[in-house]
Amino acid sequence: MGQSPETSRRRRKVAQPLNEASLRDLALSYAGRYATTAAKLKHYLQRKLRHRGWSGEGEPDLDALVSRFVELGYIDDAAFAETRTRDLLRRGYGARRVSQALYQAGVDGEEHDLPSPSQAEIRAAALAFARRRRLGPFAAERPDEKGREKQLAALVRAGHDFDTARALIDAVSEEEAEEWAVSIDD
Repeated sequence: MGQSPETSRRRRKVAQPLNEASLRDLALSYAGRYATTAAKLKHYLQRKLRHRGWSGEGEPDLDALVSRFVELGYIDDAAFAETRTRDLLRRGYGARRVSQALYQAGVDGEEHDLPSPSQAEIRAAALAFARRRRLGPFAAERPDEKGREKQLAALVRAGHDFDTARALIDAVSEEEAEEWAVSIDD
């Protein structure tokens, strides 16, 4: 009410250029706040350096900082990959979608010797996705040919292979779909 426009507005702080200590603090707070990978942490720090600049001597050694965090156990790519895989499978996504998500997070499956999801896990994920999205036998009514193609496309976009999608969408009943999910020797 009696305030001038200058005092009523919040003044923005000008971001100070980073130095070694502030860069380490940023990395520590990021690693403490988010489940992350070494690649994601390095990308975050590069973005902060572009935005705020660098006031330290020489160029910052991001690789050394990130590898130090890995040594200390603040970052564990294998644990991140395992958790992310489990989460995506539980939500109904397929193996291809899981591998894409891990690739985007900077996790190399060969480097960390990550196990790929089993056929039972893949089928259970497809079943969960179809149930949640009401596809195939979980739909209120059987779709026409165009609707069937849309349902197949939804499962394929979720990372499931075409054979898995077709077997699930073509199931006559929910019971048949559930039996398909547990019978691996097809």
